Amino acid sequence: MPTRRRFLLSMAGLAATLKSIQVAHAEDAAVFGVSVPLSGSMAEFGRTWRKAQTVAVEEINEAGGIKGRKIELVYEDSQGDPKQTVAIAQKFVDDRRILAVLGDIPTPAIMAASPVFQKARMVQMSMGSHPDLTKAGEFIFANQMSQRQIAASLATIAVNRLGKTQAVLYRNTDWGKVVQSIYVEKLKELGGQVVLADSYLETEKDFRALLAKVRAAKPEVLVLIAYYTDGALLVQQAKQAGVESKIIVSEACYSPQFMKLGGDAVNGVLTQTLFFPEAGRPDIQKFVAGYRAKHNEEPDFFASIGYDGVKIMAWATERGGFSREGIQQALLKGEGIPSVTFGPFKFNEIRRVGVGALAPIVVRDGKFRLLN
Repeated sequence: MPTRRRFLLSMAGLAATLKSIQVAHAEDAAVFGVSVPLSGSMAEFGRTWRKAQTVAVEEINEAGGIKGRKIELVYEDSQGDPKQTVAIAQKFVDDRRILAVLGDIPTPAIMAASPVFQKARMVQMSMGSHPDLTKAGEFIFANQMSQRQIAASLATIAVNRLGKTQAVLYRNTDWGKVVQSIYVEKLKELGGQVVLADSYLETEKDFRALLAKVRAAKPEVLVLIAYYTDGALLVQQAKQAGVESKIIVSEACYSPQFMKLGGDAVNGVLTQTLFFPEAGRPDIQKFVAGYRAKHNEEPDFFASIGYDGVKIMAWATERGGFSREGIQQALLKGEGIPSVTFGPFKFNEIRRVGVGALAPIVVRDGKFRLLN
């Protein structure tokens, strides 16, 4: 056989072998996409998700995987940018290995990508709380309650524990506007009074002019509808500006980074959470122990939601099979879906979690602690 012919046959054989390896790999793994900010101002949320999801993947795979097939997660860094999430969504739907997708985290980034997933009939499950989040279609899910419940709960805690005259500062984003609107509506229903409501850009760092207005209005309570980054900075600058109001912040500030960035200034600040690591349920304690052992730190709410996302996808794949539509049907019809954040649940008619217990927590001595 001529040398050239033997070479071509050899290369063809190698290509066939490589192809068979790739096919076997795809068939052996249950692959899910994850779209999260791993860089930029929201990177801490994404890193927390990834840490928790690593724990979930290891637990599932060590227990034998899904019907014998291991789980793999494919991460894409969205930077929390809606433009990035649309491109990532298209990349995921074009990859036939990907069964379903978790993410993104910020509301605009989630909602920008949803039409792509809906058109491709691939499940997108996020932790978004915007009331309109799942309206893009029947393949869009959220393992999170709506702000109609969450913001109303925050207003109730603020009125009952801190006072009725309040100043409300909020991010000038779609999420911030919606949360502020629901919060104020509930506050007024409870007999409260808004003495000041104002917004700020998410890129702002100097809040002295805004806080001077708060100091002049003299509210009993300063409400911050913020993420932990701007929330910590606002609390620090409020103390420096001589604002004497009690402070309550949205649940998006429940992160170790809130205390790290805010320092002593955040002591005494209230918020609320759906997950607390000291809760006594066995599934929570198992997750907390695994997270501590893996990462040598306490998990927070973002960790619990990220962990839940992987467990829920595995649960749905186990019941619906290794297909995009099978997973969607399992999520639509399933009951007793596992969650360390909410306990066993079923998705409601708008494909999100309908019921959960929000607990008030406070920062004391540099730690979040449950309030009675």
